[in-house]
Amino acid sequence: PPTAYQRDLLAAILAARHPEKGLALLERAGFVEAAWPELAEMTRIPHVKDYHPEGNVWEHTLATLKYRKRMDFVLSLALLLHDAGKPGAEGSGERRFDGHSELGARVASRFLGRLAFPDALASDVAFLVRYHMMPAALGQLPPFRTEPVMASPLFPQLLELYRADLSSSYVDEEGYYAACRIYQRYLKDQGNPYLDIVKKKRAA
Repeated sequence: PPTAYQRDLLAAILAARHPEKGLALLERAGFVEAAWPELAEMTRIPHVKDYHPEGNVWEHTLATLKYRKRMDFVLSLALLLHDAGKPGAEGSGERRFDGHSELGARVASRFLGRLAFPDALASDVAFLVRYHMMPAALGQLPPFRTEPVMASPLFPQLLELYRADLSSSYVDEEGYYAACRIYQRYLKDQGNPYLDIVKKKRAA
């Protein structure tokens, strides 16, 4: 189908209350395989049942969309594409999909570019895909890694992506609430005029 038709179709599905149903229908009909091979690749990658009860990566992706609380288009695209890098990732054991976030950001950029979505939108989605694993590690990573990401106006959407991702697995949402607390503390610190002095003292 023409690019404009594909773009409008995807936008309409993601604007619906249950986008996972529309996407599942397109996949069963063969449309996803024919028109959106980047998404079809996810149907061929199984998940470990201990962490993801849904089955393969595609089924997990559809499950995350069920837990979307807001019909935000950028967030919806990021949920759709957050694990698009797993088919190309390499690893072993618990790190089976090592580096999939960075790969997924590139896949997302190519996919959205091919469908002629605006560059700014594609950039925002790629940011969310690239950093979608960071909220889980906020307590372990050094500030120089986390603070530039938390400074982004997209960080609240990143937290929402993380919540939906967690909700579709066997993992409870405590990690999400912990990440929210760290983010709230970060925002509070940004309003502290003595923050730079405290940091310098800690460094000394």
